[in-house]
Amino acid sequence: MGLVKTAVGDAVLTSLWVAGASTLGTLTLVVSSAIGVSPRSPPGLAVTTLLATALLLIFSILGALLGGASFNPATTVALKTAGLKPDATLLALGVRFPAQAAGGVAGALTILQLMPSKYKHMLKGPSLKVDSHTGALAEGAFTFVLCLALLTIFTRGPRNLLVKMSMVAIVTVALVVTGSSYTGPSMNPANAFGWAYVNGWHTTWELFYVYWMCPFVGAFLAATIFKLLFPVQKPKEKKA
Repeated sequence: MGLVKTAVGDAVLTSLWVAGASTLGTLTLVVSSAIGVSPRSPPGLAVTTLLATALLLIFSILGALLGGASFNPATTVALKTAGLKPDATLLALGVRFPAQAAGGVAGALTILQLMPSKYKHMLKGPSLKVDSHTGALAEGAFTFVLCLALLTIFTRGPRNLLVKMSMVAIVTVALVVTGSSYTGPSMNPANAFGWAYVNGWHTTWELFYVYWMCPFVGAFLAATIFKLLFPVQKPKEKKA
């Protein structure tokens, strides 16, 4: 029953995340236009970063309220590999990942219904703009950087939650801008699946190769490198 509750929490949180995160581009445009700057200019990117920080902070609190729910299968893999989520067994992951994917679909469908018509063209989700092998390498690399940054920030970074979320937001926005001409990027298999379902390519090899397999590899490698850089110190045994 506990696993079912966790999976339901994941599905709910992921649906909310996909819906909320998909509005960042639109909100950036609205706010940037209001203050007279370009969304792609440094001030416009600062607006995006502030919005992303607020969103991450809200979802960090929501995840805690939902019993440790997660909206990103890749970060779940990173946390498990790094030894920071010992309860994430293979059985648990096998149940939670489909729930997160279903949540991604629900979130994408929901925001398409709620978004005003004049902004719906901005709701495209991640898409492959290069060949599949280049895209796979790029998505894996972006996810690697994101997961390594997350692990480092949350275990070795400042204690203040708002500062942590600001740092994560800066890394995320930088990766999204860098990867915009490659894969989107997504760095979140559940988010990618949700938009692939909406756009009718959720059963393709490219989706699973680029947006699922390689992000998982990137997350695993990030956690492995993290453990090498910051090995867990075992407590010394007391002498009798």
